[in-house]
Amino acid sequence: MINWDVSPEIISIGPITIRWYGLLFASAFLVGFQIMTKIFKQEKKNLDDLNDLVWYMILGTVIGARLGHCLFYNPSYYLSHPLEILMVWKGGLASHGAAIGILIAIYLYSKKKKDQPFLWVMDRIVITVALGGSFIRLGNLFNSEIIGKPTSLPWGFKFIRAHVADPLTPRHPAQLYESIAYLIIFFILYKIYNATKGKIPQGYLFGLFLILVFGFRFLVEFLKENQTYFEEGMILNMGQILSIPLILLGIYLLIRSKKDNLQKGKQ
Repeated sequence: MINWDVSPEIISIGPITIRWYGLLFASAFLVGFQIMTKIFKQEKKNLDDLNDLVWYMILGTVIGARLGHCLFYNPSYYLSHPLEILMVWKGGLASHGAAIGILIAIYLYSKKKKDQPFLWVMDRIVITVALGGSFIRLGNLFNSEIIGKPTSLPWGFKFIRAHVADPLTPRHPAQLYESIAYLIIFFILYKIYNATKGKIPQGYLFGLFLILVFGFRFLVEFLKENQTYFEEGMILNMGQILSIPLILLGIYLLIRSKKDNLQKGKQ
């Protein structure tokens, strides 16, 4: 068993504190920016547009993730204390909310860029989102949050700093499971993109991303503790319920992209 007693803080100097989660969150955007720069250069797109895209992504991710946490997992509290929705530094971000926020942000971005349709952008941005998801789940590990259910497996983690009644009970390192899975998905998507040199049916990588990421998310939720009180007694928790429509959307996009590809082949 692994005793996980790592501090979420890297260094603290006076009022300034650098945390693992914040560092990994920022790193996700920095690495993603480098990957998208390579893609934009390869496809001869305006690099100035990429700066706009980054800001759309940052705002869509943070606003969507925060609102998702507040409205999906504890709506009664936050609707009674609306000002606390703005207190992002207190923690509380939801990946499903981030997904919705990113979809809206990219839609607004693509409306202003005639040479970059919505599905074209999504097929490329999901490559970086998968990698970012891996980084963020590592941040959750350092925060000792989103922990798994008790396990007797030899790689069980004792989350000493977790806010649970039994921190010495070995648990599934669910954050690590997700981080590794999203890293593998990143390599799959990026390999497909490079192998096709970007000439992929629109919506294909986006659909594959939704199926793989949220399909895994649906399964791993069975190994995780519930995130909020109202999930107790539910057959499926909120994370699983929110994953289902995204998986179905992914299936639709894959079928649609293949049909479009067949039609182009007949022309």
